[in-house]
Amino acid sequence: MRNKTEKLNNHWRVQLVLILIISAAFFLVWRALNIQIVDNQFLQDQGDARHLRVISLPAHRGMILDRNGEALAISTPVDSVWADPQSVDLQHPELSTLAKLVGKSVSKLEQLLKNKKNKEFVYLKRQVNPSIAKEIQLLDMPGVALQREFKRYYPQGEISAHVVGFNNVDDEGQEGVELAFDTRLSAYPGKQRVVKDRLGRVIRAVDLIEEALPGVDVTLSIDRRIQYVAYRELKKAVQKHKAKSGSLVMLDVHTGEVLAMVNQPAYNPNDRKQLKSHLYRNRAVTDVFEPGSTMKPFLVAAALKSGKYRPDTMIDTSPGRFRVGPNTISDIRNFGLIDVSKIIQKSSNVGVSKIALDLAPIDLWETYSDLGFGEYSGSSFPGESAGSLPFFGVWEKIDQATIAYGYGLAVTPMQLAQAYSVIANGGVLRPVTFQKSIDIPQGRRVLAQDITHEIMKMLELVVSAEGTAKLAAVEGYRVGGKTGTVKKIANGVYLDKTYASIFAGVAPVSNPRYSMVVLLDEPGTKDYYGGIVAAPVFSKVMTVALRLHNVPPDNVATETLRIAKVEEHL
Repeated sequence: MRNKTEKLNNHWRVQLVLILIISAAFFLVWRALNIQIVDNQFLQDQGDARHLRVISLPAHRGMILDRNGEALAISTPVDSVWADPQSVDLQHPELSTLAKLVGKSVSKLEQLLKNKKNKEFVYLKRQVNPSIAKEIQLLDMPGVALQREFKRYYPQGEISAHVVGFNNVDDEGQEGVELAFDTRLSAYPGKQRVVKDRLGRVIRAVDLIEEALPGVDVTLSIDRRIQYVAYRELKKAVQKHKAKSGSLVMLDVHTGEVLAMVNQPAYNPNDRKQLKSHLYRNRAVTDVFEPGSTMKPFLVAAALKSGKYRPDTMIDTSPGRFRVGPNTISDIRNFGLIDVSKIIQKSSNVGVSKIALDLAPIDLWETYSDLGFGEYSGSSFPGESAGSLPFFGVWEKIDQATIAYGYGLAVTPMQLAQAYSVIANGGVLRPVTFQKSIDIPQGRRVLAQDITHEIMKMLELVVSAEGTAKLAAVEGYRVGGKTGTVKKIANGVYLDKTYASIFAGVAPVSNPRYSMVVLLDEPGTKDYYGGIVAAPVFSKVMTVALRLHNVPPDNVATETLRIAKVEEHL
């Protein structure tokens, strides 16, 4: 009886266990179906909430192009290394490898992650090389990931650096065109909601919140070919004459476009170690100097404008010295009785001083002011200087005399080039522009055309065999210009052996197209005259520019001689 009872109890136990197992299985099947079909959206949302993130969609900055569409600044895709300090295992065996790849010591990396422990994002290194990015990706470390960004690259390096400028690591313009057109060039990143895995990698895009907008391209007036030649020739001249610095500006006289602008010393914007203010300052726009004898044509323009003088008006410069109060103004020699044209050709300080003192101060000041001196050029280039033109009401007699040959005022190379473009284009002042012009900008007439025509004749005499700038000549073309050799000032005293050497000119004389100013500051050799130091640079750069742009030769005699030499060589 007892055995029978035990068997019955065992049977019920087995049945109960089976019922429990079947019930559990049924419950699991029902729960699985419920999760997959009924409550799947709730659970999906819960999972996404733990791995759903909004990421930035990078967009590239606009390109900077030269007038022919050649790239001067472009953006290339790169990766930056970032980490989630809350997810990084500081005991991970690859931590030392990661530290080496991001250029930090293990202790500094650990300290950075500990300090940012309450954050979910910290950069470890910005814009790494592709090879480093690949190695970091292969580490497969939890909490460490890559983020796509864009890095600025400058194909011409230091050749166009002072015009183009550079960006910071966040792709924001800091100098030059990059700064001036930052709003236009800037890209606007988009936003996207994505799901990331435990390593921070994107595994699924959920939806697009905001579309990324790339920056707008900017086309400059710069001609990359002329820019290269200008850079090369200026650098050679600075090195040859051991000058402290140098600048060159070339303008289209009809549009005000900057075709070339270079400085020495220069820097490579692709190398951030070179980003130092004394290197990246655009001296052609920011630095001022006393222009010396390059101002004499404008003094003569004021004299012709007054009606008191003509090109053939005779001036007695004997004996080569002229007293103004206690001060003596001197020429390099006694030129005697010469006309106004010869005063420009021989660069007589005595001659222009006598003319200046015969004019009303307001007439001389207004002429200079109308030509843009003491004013901004209209270029809107960052850091541009307006120079200085003292008000005529404070002039003493000696100030009125010396300002005639370029002492007592300060200009930038770009201002001087703009003023010479007025002489070249028939008397119209146009704003300087770094953008390629589609239409000729509206200008303002400041000199009568017949006056500028007479001045051009005088400037051509300067570049003749009897003038002070014969080394500025361009074979096959008529050239006009003016030299300047200026004593530098320090602590209010002019130094005897420290000079700025200048040449300003235009070509071709028959139908002017370009104006150019070349400045070498403090040449350290025995040659320091503008006609010897700066004029040859003008000649070489202008020669290339005229031929590149297919400007017809206007000097038949020298062009015939040039062709004959070429044929003889062949």
